[in-house]
Amino acid sequence: MERSFYKDGDIEIAAFFPIYIYLVDRIMNIFQRDLTFKGFQSKNYQYVLALVFAIEEINKNPHLLPNVTLGFDLYNVMHSDMMVMKNPFIWFAGLEKDIPNYMCRKQSKSVAIISGTSIAVQMGTLLELYKIPQLTLGSFEPLLSDSGQFPSVYQMAPKDTSLALGMVSLMLHFSWTWVGLAVSDLPKGIQFMSDLKVEMQKNGICVDFVELIPATEESRISLQNRFHIQILKSSANVVILFCDTDSLIGVSFPTWERLMTWKVWVTTSQWDFASGEKHILLHSFHGTLIFSHHRSEISGFRNFLRTANPSKYPEDIYLSTFWLLAFGCKVSGASCKTLQNCPLNASLESLPPHRFDMTMSDGSYNIYNAVYAVAHSVHEMLLQELEMQPVNNGARVAFSPWQLHPFLKNLQLTNPAGDLVNLNHMRNLEAEYDILNFLNFPYGVGHKVTVGKFSPYVPQSQQLSLSENLIEWATGITETPRSVCSESCSPGFRKTPLEGKPTCCFDCTPCSENEISNQTDMDQCVKCPDLQYANTERDQCFHKKVTFLSFEDPLGMTLVCTALCFSVLTTVVLGVFVKHQDTPIVKANNRCLSYILLIALIFCFLCSLLFIGHPNTTTCVLQQTTFGVAFTVAVSTVLAKTITVVLAFKVTAPGRRMRHWLISGAPNSIIPICSLIQLALCAIWLGTSPPFVDTDAHSEHGHIILVCNKGSVTAFYCVLGYLGSLALASFTVAFLARNLPDTFNEAKFLTFSMLVFCSVWVTFLPVYHSTKGKVMVAVEVFSILASSAGLLGCIFVPKCYIILLRPEQNALKGLRDRIISKESHVLKSSS
Repeated sequence: MERSFYKDGDIEIAAFFPIYIYLVDRIMNIFQRDLTFKGFQSKNYQYVLALVFAIEEINKNPHLLPNVTLGFDLYNVMHSDMMVMKNPFIWFAGLEKDIPNYMCRKQSKSVAIISGTSIAVQMGTLLELYKIPQLTLGSFEPLLSDSGQFPSVYQMAPKDTSLALGMVSLMLHFSWTWVGLAVSDLPKGIQFMSDLKVEMQKNGICVDFVELIPATEESRISLQNRFHIQILKSSANVVILFCDTDSLIGVSFPTWERLMTWKVWVTTSQWDFASGEKHILLHSFHGTLIFSHHRSEISGFRNFLRTANPSKYPEDIYLSTFWLLAFGCKVSGASCKTLQNCPLNASLESLPPHRFDMTMSDGSYNIYNAVYAVAHSVHEMLLQELEMQPVNNGARVAFSPWQLHPFLKNLQLTNPAGDLVNLNHMRNLEAEYDILNFLNFPYGVGHKVTVGKFSPYVPQSQQLSLSENLIEWATGITETPRSVCSESCSPGFRKTPLEGKPTCCFDCTPCSENEISNQTDMDQCVKCPDLQYANTERDQCFHKKVTFLSFEDPLGMTLVCTALCFSVLTTVVLGVFVKHQDTPIVKANNRCLSYILLIALIFCFLCSLLFIGHPNTTTCVLQQTTFGVAFTVAVSTVLAKTITVVLAFKVTAPGRRMRHWLISGAPNSIIPICSLIQLALCAIWLGTSPPFVDTDAHSEHGHIILVCNKGSVTAFYCVLGYLGSLALASFTVAFLARNLPDTFNEAKFLTFSMLVFCSVWVTFLPVYHSTKGKVMVAVEVFSILASSAGLLGCIFVPKCYIILLRPEQNALKGLRDRIISKESHVLKSSS
């Protein structure tokens, strides 16, 4: 098959486009390969038509290159590291056996070269020797922007530096955080993958797999079906494809017509899978989202395609080949160039989009701009030459290709569509993108619908705009697909990373107590402020309700009723003792001390009421001081009674000093002395760190409990310890006097009362420290009531029993009878 398409002109543009696909079966020698025709790339053939259209349009323009015709010399290039330079050498040398540095044809009229990116990379070093301008039709290649290595290369495409950001913005819009990557193994593909991963990492998107797509046929064999298998087993429902115009992805995967993965593909218009010979492939890519450079429509191009046919361009062997393949024509003649039996109404417009797309592609648009860039540069150069040589006798001004560089580098023009064209990569703007949705229903139609736009020149929140109602998803997907490694953690949970997995793979762990997460996929739960609490779902903080041990509270009401009942009961006992104050049982045990003890117990019962109700500074101070002083009076009174009993039975000899102390009431002085010591301790307490109103926000869920803070814990335990030492002294003395004779000896009752008292307060300490909030207050109140009730019951209940129920034992006669009875019993026992 012929490999060139030539149109003569005063000046020409050489073009190298990959139109035919050949596979290298075997290498015969350095210049000969055994080639097999594999296919015709209809998408790339549009490049040829764009070149022809631009040149014809310029030749018809009387204001651009007047009296100068523009021609071209077009060659096919092959996807092979070994064969890619074959036709460029044939063009350059003029021989089929291409030998570098040997020119075997007349002077070329080509002033510039238009080619794909990979051709420019491989030819750049050679053509740089001759300073021939090279204009690329592919996407922007950072490698070629190195003016030191490629000073003669000009890239027509805008920079794709914002492409990675645009794709990540699309991922974030649909909450796709788990994607696959398939990129070209060319440097540009590797660079894009690097940029994309950086943007993904910034935004919490993870990559499930990465596959490199070979750019040349030689690499195809090693890949084969691996990518197909990787796609099928991947849990990612979204795959990003980045393939250059020169990539062989279409022929690298012969099994793609059976792919049917029901995945969402996100790609660029550089790889136009919609233009392929096998329309069955399109079913796998229905719903694909395509990032395409935003551009204006070229007027007249669609009509030009509509009228293009082999009869109009008989010298175009590529068009004849395409017509033969697309419409099933037959060939005749020795040169196989005559087409027969073609449909009468055959036209490019009648073909389905997957066979030939009437919409100008990115590559065709770049070719159109490249032709205009060369034409304007030549025009400017010729005008300059004419100004310097005003008389040239009508002869064409001769020039060399290298003379175009100053004009190309400074060129800024507006093409016929109104778009700015700038060949200086330093001033080259970032691209704006149209987001297209590829549709293949009805089956085999394969057209694209614009569904959105991405622009890097607006605020970040407005960069991506989408019309989701226009998007059709992949086959079998009826709603917006999800692509995540782990389902989102709802509010109330936090993400827990999985060891050895990407950050997008995690478990959801409930927030700890009093912590919340009010958004999905939170890395850490947030602790509620002290004055707030977390609800049961742990997604909101609510203000805590202020509470305290109130009189209306069931527990508070029970304690109040108990305190009042015991206070009344103690008052009744006091009344009974006052009424029977002259009876032996009352007089025998120092009735004055009994009165003091009963009055102290009344205050002990009533002081518990200070612990109930809304706390304030006054009640907080009175709680501890009243409790300490009242109990000190009560316990010191018990101690005085105990000492009185001991002195009464141990010190009976007349004239002894101890007897005088007993008669003078010296034991009674213990009460004021002990009480004054306790008052001094309380005064020090109040003077250094007095109790105050405090809040407890942690003891009860959802509540802030108002409590009285002890202020100085040391002072509190000093008061309590002093009280305990008095109780221990009373218990010890009473225990020693428990077996003393006498009918009305209350030493045993005092011993038992102190045992109860000490037991209550010893038990109080661990229980008090293990509780908080209202329960802690209730424990202290209960201990006060229990210890006071123990003193009342153990000391006064037996006496009241005798006074009220056995009055005969509370008389002198009864006392004598019992003494005589006891003495008779002793005599009988001794005899």
